[in-house]
Parts: sequence; C-alpha cells; structure tokens
Amino acid sequence: MRRIFLVVALAVSFCLSGVIAHSAEKMILYTSMKESLIGAIYKAFHEKHPDITVDYQSAGAGKLMAKIATERQAGKILADVLWTSEVPDFINMKEEGLLQVYKPKNFDELINPFKDYDGSFTAARLGTLGIVYNTALAKKAPAEWDDILQPPFKGAFGVANPALSGTAYMSISLLVKQFGWEFIAKMAANKAKIGKGSGQVVDDTSSGELLGCIGVDYITIDKIQKGAKLGFVYPKEILVVPSPVAIIKGTDHLKAAQAFVDFLLSQQAQEIVASEGTLPVRSDVKLHPALKVASPEEAVKRSIPIDYNALKTEKQTTIKKFTDMLQGK
Repeated sequence: MRRIFLVVALAVSFCLSGVIAHSAEKMILYTSMKESLIGAIYKAFHEKHPDITVDYQSAGAGKLMAKIATERQAGKILADVLWTSEVPDFINMKEEGLLQVYKPKNFDELINPFKDYDGSFTAARLGTLGIVYNTALAKKAPAEWDDILQPPFKGAFGVANPALSGTAYMSISLLVKQFGWEFIAKMAANKAKIGKGSGQVVDDTSSGELLGCIGVDYITIDKIQKGAKLGFVYPKEILVVPSPVAIIKGTDHLKAAQAFVDFLLSQQAQEIVASEGTLPVRSDVKLHPALKVASPEEAVKRSIPIDYNALKTEKQTTIKKFTDMLQGK
C-alpha cells in the first residue's frame, strides 16, 4: 500500500512540475545595448519574474533591423521586444503597423522625451553625447561647442563616421539643426577628422592621437573608470539620444513582454541603467557621478530638439554632405 502511495505521489509530482514548466513563459529580446547592461537587467528581471524566461540577442541596431526584415519576409518576427537607440527605426515600424501599442503601468513616473507619444514605443534610457578631451594634453578644458572650432583642436578633433554609427549621425544632425551647416564648415576648416566607430574616436583621444572628440557617455565613462586620461563635458546644448523599447505586434508572449517593459522602466532597472554611465528615464534614480548634469529632466530641457521625421528622410543627404565637407570635396 505504501509503495502504491509513493508511486501515485511521484506521478502527481511529475504532472505538477510539467504544468509549471508548461505555464512558464518565454520571450525573446533583440537589443543593441552592451552586454554588461543587458546582462544585469536580465538577471534582476529573472529574480523578480522566475516564471518568465528571456532569451536575448545583442547586436548593432542595423544588424537587428536586417534580421527583423528577413524574419518578416519569412512570415514571423521572432523577437517579442526590441530595445535599441535608433528612434527612426521605431517610427518606421510604427508606420508599418509592426508595434504593439502599450502604455507601461509606471508611465506617469517616467521622463518622456517624445512629444507625440502614443504608446507604440517608450524611452528606456537617455543616451547623451558631449565633448571628450585628453586631460593630459589639453591646456584648457572645452566648455562650449564653439571651443572645438578653435586652434588648439585644429587637426586633432574626431567624429565617428555617421555612415557607420547611428549616434554619430544623430549628433551631426542635431549640431546642424542648432548651428547650421556653417558650424560643419568651420569644423572642416579646423581639419576635424572622421573616425570609425564611436568607441574608436574615444580611444584615439585617450591615446593622444586626437585631442578631443564627440563622445558617447557610457563609452567614455567606461574608459575613464579603466584609467584613461579623459574628461567629459556637456556644453549648454546637450545631445540627447533616447533609446526606445517596444513590443512587437502579434507576439505570442504579450504578458511576458509587458512585464519586461514595466520592469525595464522600474526604479530597480533604471538604477542599473544609471550605473552603466547613461541617463535613466526616472528622476528617483541616482545618476552616475561622471554625468555632470543635475537630472534627466535638465538634460531633456537643455537638449537640442529632434525632428525624427527629418532624420528619416534626410539621412543619406546629411551623411554625404558632412563627409564631403570634412574630406574637402
């Protein structure tokens, strides 16, 4: 009798575990965020939601969009959630009906940089770019955008290639919007150089090959923490590049995707974002000490306004004109 009871108990146990395993949700995240950031958020999310498994693929935004295009052509986008820094991509996907409208539960606690927000995508961090300079070589720290046009930076200031870097394209577009093409002409006259990726121009500034560059916040801060002799300053006009998160329409894991988005915008996850050297979208999170700005609200207030529709339509024209000007064509 005891043996029969044990067999029945084990059978029930196996059935229950099968139900639990079957009820666990699994979702896929495509993201261009760096591994340390997404890894830390994944770990924290899994601790809070052990019933949800997250598989994530980390790659550049361009590669992820190419992957999504291929999957779409095959009939099914495999990603449930997308998180990158290429706002025009999200606008295109919204216009094509590929994004699930979802207003996060904690939206009223967030700093929203999108004036026409409708829930198709939500800013999950506020990337910033400023002036990076070599503290060992610069006799005076730059403070304004006009400073990079002065003789000390002649032939020694770098900008990542906007054809290769989305953030570089955004920064050039914003500077043109704020100061006009005359500013770029002055950069060209001062022999500014086009580098490769956003990380490379910061490395070249650290090594002394360049005196300064336009640098991404988290890339620069990471180098500084590793001992690079770099300074990072925000001029009065800050280059702010939001990183949206969105749910793919038609996902089979909508509740899991919504839970992930809600968590990503929570205080806990945004503290991880801030610790990685970029601005969170909450005011109740302590900023990284290397980010010399009072608050995310202040950064948004000081940011150069972005016309995202213009960014979409003018990209190739802007890149060619900028490249031609700096190459003296």
